[in-house]
Amino acid sequence: MRNLFFILILICLISVNALAGRCTINEDMVFVIDGKKVFPIGFTMPPPPEGTTPAGKNAIEELHDAGATFLRTGVMGTNWDEATFDLQQKWLDAAARNHMYVVFNLREASSIDPKTPKREELLRKILARFKDHPALACWKGIDEPQWGKHPIEPMVAAYKLIKELDPDHPIWINHAPRGEIEDLKAYNVTLDITGADIYPIGYPPGTHSLRPNKNMSMVGDYTKLMMDVAENKKPVCMVLQIAWSGVIKEGKTLRFPSFAEERFMTYQAIINGSRGLLYFGGHIGKACTSEDAKLGWNWNFWNRVLRPVIEEIGDKSPLYPALVAPNSKMPIKCSGEGMEFVVREVDNELFILACRREGGTIQAKFMGLPANLTTADVLYESPRTIEAKNGIFTDWFAPFDVHVYRFRK
Repeated sequence: MRNLFFILILICLISVNALAGRCTINEDMVFVIDGKKVFPIGFTMPPPPEGTTPAGKNAIEELHDAGATFLRTGVMGTNWDEATFDLQQKWLDAAARNHMYVVFNLREASSIDPKTPKREELLRKILARFKDHPALACWKGIDEPQWGKHPIEPMVAAYKLIKELDPDHPIWINHAPRGEIEDLKAYNVTLDITGADIYPIGYPPGTHSLRPNKNMSMVGDYTKLMMDVAENKKPVCMVLQIAWSGVIKEGKTLRFPSFAEERFMTYQAIINGSRGLLYFGGHIGKACTSEDAKLGWNWNFWNRVLRPVIEEIGDKSPLYPALVAPNSKMPIKCSGEGMEFVVREVDNELFILACRREGGTIQAKFMGLPANLTTADVLYESPRTIEAKNGIFTDWFAPFDVHVYRFRK
């Protein structure tokens, strides 16, 4: 009997090790890592792996404690060398210690052909060293390839080699807010996860996009566009703004999103289909205070704006289970110009995430709820509640407002 007990323990350990570090995408376009549904909430670039906050707390631990789940690492502004490899190891180890995951930027190693044998050699070296790390979730390929007119064939070659040597980690490629749907679709053969970066906040507003809409609601526009590109065959993950070149270059005015703006962009992306979010620019020294620049990350913005947003959607929040749930098939409708919403069901709870684009203040009407749903908490607006009667409720929405309703069945 004792021998049988140890055999069972050994089988369990083998099963856990076989699963460790494996990332898949389920039929609802949700990330499943080590058998657990995950909503990526991460940062490009994260703080230094051994860095600290101004208060002296470990930097990666601080991100985790707020509810973040991902770090986007890899080379940026430097070349691949032994120091770079060591830095990636430290980031992966820091993520593992804090129960977080990494999307690892391969950069030039994600595009190979016979004319560039050193790139294939580099790709093989990266895969051999890091593919079995338990914190690894995804590889990141060429950044903004359609805008940069990067040839597709070398990316396909790298994709095939990655799949051959490491079938357990998908490839994530991010596009610029450029190109039309068919142009972007051409790159779907090179990736498992797609998305786009979009940074609306600056002076003048909306210069990151070439499209007519210069309001913050362009985040929803580009999320919808990328959903069309993905054709419900691949998850869409959007990259949102901390800071970017359009607010730090010479002749530009430094401007950050406010809490209300960051919150709206976050929820609008989720409502329109984003299955993960990265926030770009915390590492940009020109956007940091002198104290933060020494620490290698924008802790001033984190404390003032981003941490409160992450706390609402992070893996410790009451909303998080809804972020990894499928869209509900419940026939709920909403009347009101400029309204956008999504419905998710988790066990005995029903969530409605709703936002209003630009325009005047309106009273929106939600219809089609089950008659037994009568009272909802308005999350993050406590102690406010709303009452539904005969499957209908109304609520006020100002421009760029967000409300999150939680009904208990």
